[in-house]
Amino acid sequence: MHNLRAAILMVVAMAAFAAEDALLKGLSGGVPTGQLLAVVGFGGMVVFALWVALGPEGMRPRNLLRPAVMLRNLCEGVCAITFVTALATGDLSVASAILQAQPLLMTLGAALFLGEQVGWRRWLSIAAGFVGVLMIVKPGTAAFEFSSVLAIIAVMTLAVRDLVTRRLPPEVGSGLLSAGAFGSMGIAGLALMILGGQEGVAPSAGQGALMAATLGFGIAGYITMVIATRIAEIAVIAPFRYSRLLFALLLAVTIFGERPDALTLAGAALIAGAGIYSMWREARLRRARLVAA
Repeated sequence: MHNLRAAILMVVAMAAFAAEDALLKGLSGGVPTGQLLAVVGFGGMVVFALWVALGPEGMRPRNLLRPAVMLRNLCEGVCAITFVTALATGDLSVASAILQAQPLLMTLGAALFLGEQVGWRRWLSIAAGFVGVLMIVKPGTAAFEFSSVLAIIAVMTLAVRDLVTRRLPPEVGSGLLSAGAFGSMGIAGLALMILGGQEGVAPSAGQGALMAATLGFGIAGYITMVIATRIAEIAVIAPFRYSRLLFALLLAVTIFGERPDALTLAGAALIAGAGIYSMWREARLRRARLVAA
């Protein structure tokens, strides 16, 4: 029963994140990207800071000065700039499909930098995922767009963020990490406005409501995802992360009129299939090690 609830919560979280992405893309036509990041980032930071301060976790601001936490927040900021810019300048379906390569990049990073053992089957799944990314990006062709490169940078920084998170001690709470992540997004937005020469605008009532909805979806996604990971095994709920791609494709087609070509859809399916297999294989090996111990 716990696994079923967790799976439903994970799907809800992915739907919320897909809606957040769609709203950011829609708003980027009238509101500068940096301003969007600043509003959503600092708004989320305040919400999670209050959650930490009023909850059992308690405020431990010194943990934000840990080198690993600072690196994690830097990755959050870079990811925010590159991914939201990719959404603003390219297709939602393409950026979302590339984002699904994150678990495969994590497996690759764990093997190269953390010394984790990766068998030939998972190496093949990583290679398959890389082929899927190439199918979507289409380098060297007329269909290539620079926004795809920005999405690749975003997914690489996400993978580094999650690898760093694995090494954090238990006393660094998830609430503080969430507040730091949103705060980094806000700082990244301000930096983008200053360095990119973006001038802030006074949003209309409709834009203000959509920005509030964007923040709401982002927070809802974070909270439901955290709850899901706490009440069930990661191996059970991890494949449901790929439901984000389905929601993103649905929103891209119905709202933005995107029509992903067959190669893009095949690449997205290849990435998702490779990622699900890699996570399933890792979970199976983990269970085998626990039984052997």
